[in-house]
Amino acid sequence: MSRHDGGPRLLAGWLETDAPAGLAAHAGRYGELPTNPGSWITRTVIDSGLCGRGGAWVLTGSKLTTVAANAAKAGAAYVVVNGAESEPAAAKDKLLLRVAPHLVLDGAELAAVAVGARRVTLCLHRGAGLLDGLRGAIAERAAAGWGRAGVRLTVVESPRWYVCSESTALARFVGGGPAKPRMVAAYLQGVRDKPTLVSNTETFAHLALIARYGAEWFRRVGTARTPGTWLVTLSGAVSRPGVYEVPVGGSAADILRRAGGPTEPWQALLMGGYCGSWRRLGEVLDCPLAPEVLQESRASLGTGILVGLPESACGLVETARVVSWLAAQNARQCGPCFNGTPAIADDLTRLTRDRDRLAWGRVQRRMEMVAGRGACSHPDGVVRLASSALDTFADDIPTHLAHGGCSGSDQPPTLPLPASLPADEPWR
Repeated sequence: MSRHDGGPRLLAGWLETDAPAGLAAHAGRYGELPTNPGSWITRTVIDSGLCGRGGAWVLTGSKLTTVAANAAKAGAAYVVVNGAESEPAAAKDKLLLRVAPHLVLDGAELAAVAVGARRVTLCLHRGAGLLDGLRGAIAERAAAGWGRAGVRLTVVESPRWYVCSESTALARFVGGGPAKPRMVAAYLQGVRDKPTLVSNTETFAHLALIARYGAEWFRRVGTARTPGTWLVTLSGAVSRPGVYEVPVGGSAADILRRAGGPTEPWQALLMGGYCGSWRRLGEVLDCPLAPEVLQESRASLGTGILVGLPESACGLVETARVVSWLAAQNARQCGPCFNGTPAIADDLTRLTRDRDRLAWGRVQRRMEMVAGRGACSHPDGVVRLASSALDTFADDIPTHLAHGGCSGSDQPPTLPLPASLPADEPWR
């Protein structure tokens, strides 16, 4: 990603100095870490209306309240910072952890106080190149005596599998198990079977600012139901791909203008990442990007990913590639993932390249069988992406069935994918 832009909140220091913020710069900009009690922190976050920026957009104040109540019964709680950004098209968490690590760590410590946790674990994607920097930031805080008393910070790298960044998988990993999803929610039984708050890196950074400036300040931008700014990773056929901080409720057209416009006309927009959905431009380009608006069309902001698909590309081929990759990322512990997602991927490939006229009907039946039946939401995400592609690019299907491809089939990929992992790649 070549450029970063946004408003004067999470990325303010980066935009002004073009340099990562050490503890001295962080303290100079934001002042001391608030010393308010946990009940005040929770109440302020509730009043702010902060929603988690990790994909589900759940009210953070409700999560704090739930984990604190469960922790009071269980006798302990944990906090896990989900910085394991496994979405190949995402860059916001990696950027935030590089340029404003202390903002994230401040928010995590304040959240720990709110839920009664004494340990915060920051999880990074293995091989992301962030471990040494975060260890340095934690050491810097310890040397300066910065932080809330009784809260310990640690940082670990989770395995490289896509599903390892799911909340229950991270909690299981931090507790010493394999980084595979569980059926029970982390807020009930997370790290070492204790209630655990798992939230996204960006969410904690927002929390750190809310605790300093208040709920009313946070609500000055965004929508009434979803206030604040959010970090968007914009890529595809765009002049200046990168991470942009914008108010919730702005449009994709607004973000595209900030990014210098398209490099060639777009035919569709991928929203929410590789478990998100394709949308026709006319449906979403000028639509307010807010959860309460998008849910009416079954779209989602997801993890803050927007990819503009150029007219020269083929959406069916792009989707088949990504779904094949997602299918190989399954945790191998339940049938919908282990058997269902590879079958869906095979049908998409047969439909787009092998002129298999029966594949369309098969993939529809298989998606119905898989949806809602996994131990986690991974198979649901595969179905969402595949289904939206078959709808958005429906006019291209006859061409593929007749010729085994289309004019865009041999174009360079628009959606990035990492190298495939070996089957024996560890889950610890």
